[in-house]
Amino acid sequence: MMNAMNARHLVHAAMATAAMVLISAVSPAHAQTVAVIVNGEPITNMDIEQRMKLNALSGAKENSRQSVLDDLINEKVKIKEGKKFSVDPGPSEVDGSYANMASRMRLTPDQLTQSLASKGIRPNTLKSRLKADMVWNAIVRGRFKQSLQVGEKEVEAAVQGQGGDATAEAFEYQMRPLVLIVPRGAGGGLAEARHKEAMALRERIQSCDDAIRTFKSTQNATVKGIVVKSSADLPPNLRDMLDKTPIGHLTSPEVTAQGIEMVALCSRKPTKVDTPKKREVREKMFAEKFDAKSKSYLADVRKAAMIEYR
Repeated sequence: MMNAMNARHLVHAAMATAAMVLISAVSPAHAQTVAVIVNGEPITNMDIEQRMKLNALSGAKENSRQSVLDDLINEKVKIKEGKKFSVDPGPSEVDGSYANMASRMRLTPDQLTQSLASKGIRPNTLKSRLKADMVWNAIVRGRFKQSLQVGEKEVEAAVQGQGGDATAEAFEYQMRPLVLIVPRGAGGGLAEARHKEAMALRERIQSCDDAIRTFKSTQNATVKGIVVKSSADLPPNLRDMLDKTPIGHLTSPEVTAQGIEMVALCSRKPTKVDTPKKREVREKMFAEKFDAKSKSYLADVRKAAMIEYR
């Protein structure tokens, strides 16, 4: 009798031990609760929580659990649709997009990762969103290229409809950036001295060739490659500064990461290519067409998706 009871206790103990081993062997990813399965791909509650944290950090207006879940479902659908057309960015491309975002925030990729980690956000949460955006932009632009085009007559009519002048004059600017180098870590005295030097050069230089010769012969100075921009390419403040700068002269010196920088204006020629207003209207019209096509296409693709809520 005692032997039988001991045997049963041993069996139960062995089963309990085996169960504990199995539970401990399950990875955290598998232990997460799955909220939805989209075309065989799971979206976990942790995925939802992570995205909500990211949205909160970026100041998203809509950040409810349902809206975030819809976004994650849409991204799964977009990624699958991309694979159908062989649009599948690799890790290096996604990392490049991540690095570009960091650069726009004036951070390195590592600094961006650290910033996210401080809020409890994994970098892959952002990278997944970036990848879906990359895929979807490529598909919509590629498949609907013709219907997304904005005609010149459409643009001119829209400009006139807004009371603007579609024939307003625009310019093409040819420039040479010039830098008086100030090494990082140098004291403020050196930067101030180089700024005075720049002001003196600005008073003296009367042509682009003169500017190039002078800066090439100046110690710790550099002449960058020629830059050509139209009025539509430039922000209003820079456009205004260039329009007020005589041909062959230098713009006001500015402090940059490299040192004291100026621009020699080599030429300013009228152009029919574009105007700031036409560029603004064209980009807005394209964005509206893209948005409408993107929404209708996504709705169709999502209808065909296998979505199983848990």
